[in-house]
Amino acid sequence: AMSYETRNKAPGKAFREGLSLRGFFKRFPDDKAAEEWFIKQRWPEEVCCVHCGSTNVQTGAKHPSMPYRCRDCGKRFSVRVGTVMQSSKLGYQTWLLATYLLTTSLKSVSSMKLHRDLDVTQKTAWHLAHRIRKGLNLTGMALFSGPVEADEAYLGGKRKNMPKAKRAKLEGRGAVGKTAVAAVKDRPSNQVSARVVPDTKSETLSRFVLEHVGEDAKIYTDDSTSYGRLVHHETVRHSLQEYVKGNCHTNGAESFWSMLKRSYHGTFHHFSEQHTDRYVGEFAARHNLRRMDTLDQMALVADRMVGKRLRYKDLVG
Repeated sequence: AMSYETRNKAPGKAFREGLSLRGFFKRFPDDKAAEEWFIKQRWPEEVCCVHCGSTNVQTGAKHPSMPYRCRDCGKRFSVRVGTVMQSSKLGYQTWLLATYLLTTSLKSVSSMKLHRDLDVTQKTAWHLAHRIRKGLNLTGMALFSGPVEADEAYLGGKRKNMPKAKRAKLEGRGAVGKTAVAAVKDRPSNQVSARVVPDTKSETLSRFVLEHVGEDAKIYTDDSTSYGRLVHHETVRHSLQEYVKGNCHTNGAESFWSMLKRSYHGTFHHFSEQHTDRYVGEFAARHNLRRMDTLDQMALVADRMVGKRLRYKDLVG
């Protein structure tokens, strides 16, 4: 690996330790190597029973999918049990490769691309990607100290590309028929929080911002009246082609929207409104993890897979 000094002079995020696709397969050549990695992430010291927490565990049990048996409660388990991988028939290498691809692809990966790269059906790839997003979505972040930038955007197809019957149902212009998304970006930490919101009314956006920033944080927005209730608040007047006023601008938040929208149009072509929040959470999390080494990113996602489930019927129900 390059030294920090050498990497820090290279372009982009070269200070971080990346992992090439070729390097991935050298490190994880088969399911056994990938399984051992998942085990090490979940139990760095010793295996614990996922049912009762006991460390009195028999390893290497003769069972096709459950290599551990708890001597106290008598139940069998594997590293999959109690995670989003539970009940999956996909190999550990497939799970880890999908985690690698979703973690390192700045514009994400479509289910069609995963279907081809992983040699699984598109339906399986779609479910797999959403389960990994469950782990990639970061929650419980600390309040931002500020200054922060707050902004909103709309995701949806262009009216001119809609069928005539659908256009006829959409009265009004601009954001009509689109999904509203709000975001706040903390300048000191470069962290982002974003989620789908039901509307862009003043009460909705102000509440969203205040849920993510400290009460003394300076807040920068555009001149939308939806942020009028905020204190410690400065605006830049986009309506008058004013985009920077001293330290006041929303260029960082606009950069996040730019990446998200390029993916919307170029990678996915469409987000189902039902699942838009999952994609938005994925992009915010990937932005927040960009300074970490690739293996550390993957380890964090694996850790957040524990204690979560996402069945196919829950996605389509």
